[in-house]
Amino acid sequence: MGEQSSEMEIVHLLRKVTVEFGLRQAEFASRNGMHPTDVRALICLLDTERAGADATAGWLGAQLGLNSAGTTAVVDRLERLGHLTRTRDPRDRRRVLLAVDPRAVELGWAFFGPLIENTVTVLRDFDESETAAVRGFLSAALQAVTAIP
Repeated sequence: MGEQSSEMEIVHLLRKVTVEFGLRQAEFASRNGMHPTDVRALICLLDTERAGADATAGWLGAQLGLNSAGTTAVVDRLERLGHLTRTRDPRDRRRVLLAVDPRAVELGWAFFGPLIENTVTVLRDFDESETAAVRGFLSAALQAVTAIP
């Protein structure tokens, strides 16, 4: 095969990184008696919590592309494993809010902590403009991937 463009080289590197992340997520799920969708659900809930937003089962199902039965199965499984809690919304008692249990966060850090720390160490070697370029590229790449129907 011929030479590949620098853009394609970056696309292939990004693919390799995402595949490795996926493999680590699958390993985490397997080690902890979870389905890979359970890990995706926890990630969605953690991201939402970091953003200061509320998460309901309906919202989570939409994020995961699951119907109501599939969402209920994920939520029930994660609750049974002690990874999430359901509480009534104090502002609207009809709504049930989902939250990741602190024990699940600890479990995640025990497994993913070294990967995160290694990545942060790499980023610390970048100057401000390089960090901004990485952030800009990853944000644009995410938009490009999520824009595909």
